[in-house]
Amino acid sequence: MPKRHLRLRLRPLLEQGRPALLTSFGVAGGIIVLRLLGLLQPLELAAFDQLFRLRPPASVDQRLVIVEVGEADLQQINQWPIPDAVMATLLEKLAAYQPRVIGLDIYRDLPVNPGHDRFVKVCKALPKLIGIEKLADEQSAGVLPPPCLDSNQVSFNNVVVDRDGIVRRSVLYWHIDETLHKSFALQLALKYLKAEGISPKPAKINPDYLQLGQAIFPLLQPNDGAYVQVDNLGYQIVANFRTGANFRTVSLADVLADRVPAHWIRDRIVLIGSTAPSLQDFFYTSYSSSLLGDAQPVAGVKLHAHFVSQILSSALEGRPVIHAWSEPGEWLWILGWSVLGASAVWHWRSPRRAFPYLLLASVTLGGSVYIAFLAGWWLPLVPPLLALGSSAIVVTSSIAHQEEELKRSKEFLQSVINTIPDPVFVKDKDHRWIILNPAYCQFIGYPLESLLMRSDYDIFPRQEAEVFYSQNELVFQTGIDQEHEEEFTDAFQTTHFISTKRSLHKDVRGNLFLVGVIRDITERKRMEEELKRTAAELTRSNAELKLSENRLRYLAHHDPLTGLSNRQNFQDSLRQSLELASSNEQIFALLFLDLDGFKQVNDSLGHDYGDLILKGVAQRLTGCLRSNDIVSRLGGDEFTVILPNLARVEDAARVAQKVLTALSKGFLLQGHTTFVTVSIGISVYPRNGKDVETLIKKADTAMYHAKNLGRNQYTFAQELIF
Repeated sequence: MPKRHLRLRLRPLLEQGRPALLTSFGVAGGIIVLRLLGLLQPLELAAFDQLFRLRPPASVDQRLVIVEVGEADLQQINQWPIPDAVMATLLEKLAAYQPRVIGLDIYRDLPVNPGHDRFVKVCKALPKLIGIEKLADEQSAGVLPPPCLDSNQVSFNNVVVDRDGIVRRSVLYWHIDETLHKSFALQLALKYLKAEGISPKPAKINPDYLQLGQAIFPLLQPNDGAYVQVDNLGYQIVANFRTGANFRTVSLADVLADRVPAHWIRDRIVLIGSTAPSLQDFFYTSYSSSLLGDAQPVAGVKLHAHFVSQILSSALEGRPVIHAWSEPGEWLWILGWSVLGASAVWHWRSPRRAFPYLLLASVTLGGSVYIAFLAGWWLPLVPPLLALGSSAIVVTSSIAHQEEELKRSKEFLQSVINTIPDPVFVKDKDHRWIILNPAYCQFIGYPLESLLMRSDYDIFPRQEAEVFYSQNELVFQTGIDQEHEEEFTDAFQTTHFISTKRSLHKDVRGNLFLVGVIRDITERKRMEEELKRTAAELTRSNAELKLSENRLRYLAHHDPLTGLSNRQNFQDSLRQSLELASSNEQIFALLFLDLDGFKQVNDSLGHDYGDLILKGVAQRLTGCLRSNDIVSRLGGDEFTVILPNLARVEDAARVAQKVLTALSKGFLLQGHTTFVTVSIGISVYPRNGKDVETLIKKADTAMYHAKNLGRNQYTFAQELIF
């Protein structure tokens, strides 16, 4: 389809949907403002958590083993904190299994006798041991690390909790007093990855981002995802938790009693921490919460195991890291769904008919967000869902209000136009028929109910509909009455020529209506076409007459066989050449040519063959002369050549010799090669005469003299023979 036609087809659709577009922009803008104010954050975070719970359970991460200190272990030991002697024994047994790294998620800032010296000795002998400290924050003064560990064996275990009490973020680094602190999870992961030949480095796409192996960990921004001006101190990332029971867990008692298989521990990360409810080291996460309020918290050591597992899986396997769109991208996302909701209701003009499409759009939105989440993208769900529904509701209310106002105006206009005998239509600003009088329905051939609330594109051929639309739109845009002639095809496929007077009217509510009155001018157009055809025929006849006159004039001055000038034209040309030479004191020559032996050729081979010879002679004469030289055929085998404006008499002899050479070559005609020669007599003005008759007579006499001399040669008039 040509671009022009495509624009004309799209334009009415855009114009009709303008209110829906404006509504969707307004609704989307309002929801974006609510989102920026943080009023939608609880719902968005709840939807984010639900995405975790909908995700299929992950397999057990065999790279991590949790040694839990449960209530049974505390009752057996009967002391908290656990004595240093027990901790030393635990570390020794674990070290014997040769783990890759051991993480002690239990504070050991103070001695717990008995066995403190032994515990210190064991710690110093275990470089793969990582202890914890709690950095000071607004809630606490912090907890110091175990004194027996080097600084590179210490990491913080602070956890960032959102306002609703749920952990959704993981902190990798923290700067305090120009000192860089690593998190417990990151320190364990780095120890493990070092054996895999992977070390931290700045990402190429952004030097401020951390890259580990296959993964780039984006630095959390204040407004990423559903967050609104969130505290993003340190290096924070959005936690991508593993769902389900994902870590092998053994008890403290099992390790001390040597009931743990060695291959469970060997070359793995071992985390030691409390899971006893009495110690209250628990946190809520995205997948541990529930919509019904029976949320199950996760022990702190398991929370850190999730953080470690995320880092390892991303670095080694390319498991997705949670990313968020930029704010403009999220705004466009919300706007797009708002436009979809408003457009659906506006197109169907009915909430009931639009509901299935809105439901399908909602499901599509949820599915898109879920699929994007599986790929590591955190897309807004609640704002676009609200925009979809809100824009649909607002447009529904607007349509209901418009229809009530239109109903009142239509009733008034209908009563007026029914009294008009000419076809009359009334259209709304969306170019749909809202009122038609009986004369219009009779003229177009469709019943009233099949036309109301429809447009020209639904009834007429596309070309006609485009003309009607453009003329209607011209009146809508300018407000000026217009009258235009156009074609009109009725229901019986009969095409009429009509003249439509269009004018714009407004009711008391401000609604605009286009009123059109139609006159059938088909008969007038038919008469105009008849007059045009008659005028065209007269013009064509005059042209043919003029062509005939030109043809007759040509035949009167040219030889019909060769196309050369005839005797009359020759006389006129010779007279003009003489006058021109006399006025400008020039010389010119006249050549008389007579073919030698042509009568014998004509008699032996026939007149048709002789005519071919004459045509060939004419072509060769024309081809060997100047463009201003004049060649004529006087009749039979006699030809003349006028050579005007000669510089000297010798030039006439040179031309005569050129003619003799050209004609002496054989003529190949109808399989026969025929040779003819020519005798040429030459008279020159003014030496041989100063009038036409004298020049002709002397040239003719010279030609006969050339024949008497033996033919196939030229001679000058007697006065100029050399």
